[in-house]
Amino acid sequence: MTAAPEAVAGESTPVLSAVDVTKHFVVRGAVGDSSVVRAVENASVDLHEGRIVAVVGESGSGKTTLARMLARFYEPTTGEILLDGVPATGRATRTYHQDVQLIFQDPFGSLNPVHRVRHNLDRALRIHDRRLSASERRKAAIELLERVSLTPGEDYLDKFPHELSGGQRQRVVIARALAVGPRVLLGDEPISMLDVSIRLEMLNLLDRLRREDGLALLYITHDIASARYVCDDVVVMYAGEMVEGGPKEEVIARPAHPYTKLLVESSPDPDRVGTLSREELFDDAEALGEPPSLIEPPDGCRFHPRCPFAMERCRTQAPPRTDVGGGHWARCWLHQEGRAEEIGATTFAAALANRDKEVRS
Repeated sequence: MTAAPEAVAGESTPVLSAVDVTKHFVVRGAVGDSSVVRAVENASVDLHEGRIVAVVGESGSGKTTLARMLARFYEPTTGEILLDGVPATGRATRTYHQDVQLIFQDPFGSLNPVHRVRHNLDRALRIHDRRLSASERRKAAIELLERVSLTPGEDYLDKFPHELSGGQRQRVVIARALAVGPRVLLGDEPISMLDVSIRLEMLNLLDRLRREDGLALLYITHDIASARYVCDDVVVMYAGEMVEGGPKEEVIARPAHPYTKLLVESSPDPDRVGTLSREELFDDAEALGEPPSLIEPPDGCRFHPRCPFAMERCRTQAPPRTDVGGGHWARCWLHQEGRAEEIGATTFAAALANRDKEVRS
């Protein structure tokens, strides 16, 4: 078996890997017909101890489905999930979930609303270590709360989830995940439902946990700016496929795929020249189009209907993976055609305007 192509440079075995995983969902119609949603296609990612990999993309790009396969909530249609290089299918579910924990997007929906914080933590401790006495579990729960900066921890044990702020609830969710001593945390947009004022605190908490505990983290987000702040490596997904990946500074400073360029230029950054203005975004909203249906995705490169650099080849053939150097890779025909410099030569909005001008002429 070959290693995942998106592996972090180095010889250490990843803690958790997805190797060419594909997930298809069969959707049944009201009159007995069915269709297949191609949610994720041939995705590979490696999670290493003490490192954070961000998976970035629009809603519907397959990010959450990938995380749920890594958490073994979904089994891949094809491909493998490996824990310490060993296929995960042969492991007991409880043992696997002790090593791999998923943090959901909505902290309120992640906690039982009719039980106090004490119960939510105590249950995780009881399930994964039956040797602990009630007093030991209480002490452990307080320590967990204080690890996630809910201090003094004893003050939070008897609170219900509705008595906590969004940030406090998400900290309780993280404390519960830490209760089982995981080696991997999978964060499915863990800050998107929090107030802007506390998002940075949550990112700093995740960064501290990976440094202090050596956790491997997958950070799912649609915000490439927050990915740049907290992660080591970035993988970009579009319409169920991974289109670019590599060290964060390489990917964000020198995007090698037009879709990554669109994400970067759409993200507010006062220090970057070439950010799309509100006027450009709204004027070109129709020209930009929408992500494709995953029931009938376009042939060739799935981004080609929205891409201002698209060629005839893009409409019929899926592009291969091209190594750009330094662990940076992309799947775009421009690299095969010797036209990769066009991606960085102009803004996405300008390239889109030029395309539309050529079409009208």
